[in-house]
Amino acid sequence: MAKERRRAVLELLQRPGNARCADCGAPDPDWASYTLGVFICLSCSGIHRNIPQVSKVKSVRLDAWDEAQVEFLASHGNDAARARFESKVPSFYYRPTPSDCQLLREQWIRAKYERQEFIYPEKQEPYSAGYREGFLWKRGRDNGQFLSRKFVLTEREGALKYFNRNDAKEPKAVMKIEHLNATFQPAKIGHPHGLQVTYLKDNSTRNIFIYHEDGKEIVDWFNALRAARFHYLQVAFPGASDADQTEGFRKRWFTMDDRRLMYFKDPLDAFARGEVFIGSKESGYTVLHGFPPSTQGHHWPHGITIVTPDRKFLFACETESDQREWVAAFQKAVDRPMLPQEYAVEAHFKHKP
Repeated sequence: MAKERRRAVLELLQRPGNARCADCGAPDPDWASYTLGVFICLSCSGIHRNIPQVSKVKSVRLDAWDEAQVEFLASHGNDAARARFESKVPSFYYRPTPSDCQLLREQWIRAKYERQEFIYPEKQEPYSAGYREGFLWKRGRDNGQFLSRKFVLTEREGALKYFNRNDAKEPKAVMKIEHLNATFQPAKIGHPHGLQVTYLKDNSTRNIFIYHEDGKEIVDWFNALRAARFHYLQVAFPGASDADQTEGFRKRWFTMDDRRLMYFKDPLDAFARGEVFIGSKESGYTVLHGFPPSTQGHHWPHGITIVTPDRKFLFACETESDQREWVAAFQKAVDRPMLPQEYAVEAHFKHKP
């Protein structure tokens, strides 16, 4: 009987909606929550184990299943759970992928099942209200020390501001929402909740690095920033969709935000040393494996050439896998048609001194 029940659970995995993890989309999930009725991957199962009052998990292949648990899984499944627990996910809210950091996946799972934020929209107020203020730890530019700073996000002013002193009347920096991007960088920042915020000031790209001890708090900030940017795009470019917000691609000293590729002397620098705009193929941009035949003086063999309407940019990668990842990221940008707001950014790059 035990073998038959396990076989029945394995058969449920073959249903179309169950072929990927219900939470991060990883293929071939081999765990299941028998209290929520979903199939999940090993990584997400560890997060479910931390909320036993909501979810209890078993291995699809290794654990014993009783009749009631099998019937519950059969009558639910990933599609049914999505219809219930994700029925009101805002367009701007970031849905994590298998490659995202633990924090993003954990808070997505807690938001869905524990707090049920996407069943009851009033619970989304922390990141949907259009205004948010609080204290975050910010890395100092000169000494690398993290200090508590007051941050204010206001959609009405279209800006994220921070203040060096609690009683300061004027902000130390004002970051316009239209040029702002945020991505989690726990390894780079040295904290599991580390967030990198990239913005433009005086036509140059700058970084700030922040974190909060509370995981929900920093993910709420992250989604509040996404909400503000989404609403800005809706007003400024009515044809823009939520898909126009992209996650940055980062490796070592290079960072790619939207279509801006930036070089930093050190990964934690506040200022980019150089920038390249990567447009679409319709606008004359292409990405090539390798270097032009005449190229000399490079130490690493795995080259990439970015051809723009004005010139060629050459980059060298240490390994072939690095080269593949970067080419894929560049190609994705080149294959995507340019949005109205991106033509303005391209024009800025062409006229940059």
